[in-house]
Amino acid sequence: MTAPTTDPRPLTGEPVSLDLLNTRWMRDGEIADLFAGAAGLSRLEGLALWLEGAGLADRFRADKAALVHLLTAREAIARAVADPTDDGARSLVDSVLEHGRIRATLTAEGPGERAEFADPSWGPAWTAARDYLGLLATAPDRIRKCASETCVLHFHDTSRNGTRRWCSMAACGNRAKASRHYARTRER
Repeated sequence: MTAPTTDPRPLTGEPVSLDLLNTRWMRDGEIADLFAGAAGLSRLEGLALWLEGAGLADRFRADKAALVHLLTAREAIARAVADPTDDGARSLVDSVLEHGRIRATLTAEGPGERAEFADPSWGPAWTAARDYLGLLATAPDRIRKCASETCVLHFHDTSRNGTRRWCSMAACGNRAKASRHYARTRER
């Protein structure tokens, strides 16, 4: 299956786990879902497009089983990000992680690692869950939801001072600034 070349999502390029969360976004006041026919794509075309954008298309197939497992991972990660103290969310993430493992290897460049899966259709889901663990290990406080009340997107704050608030200054940040400006001018 060949993925379409244009990704309809407003925010791409985040770490794999957050990029998976961002397969759902707001469009015209309603949730759009890359895996549920957004932008006229079939579910598998949306999956193929996501795999391509996440750099996973050369390792994993866009098939129905992978989609089901990826939807499970998306729900698990979304719940864990929303409430890190949720035991059920942690259990869901763990259940995804049970489907793969890291195998230590020796490469021409030195020590390495390779992910292994009993069922390769779990590969994309496991990779996203594993990436989430990596974000938690390095900078859990930098995993953020956009500050806009009407936005559902998430990002990894890589700003130097760690104060990024918006998924995008061009979209949500600009709307917030314009709204504040409008409120100030109405007060005068």
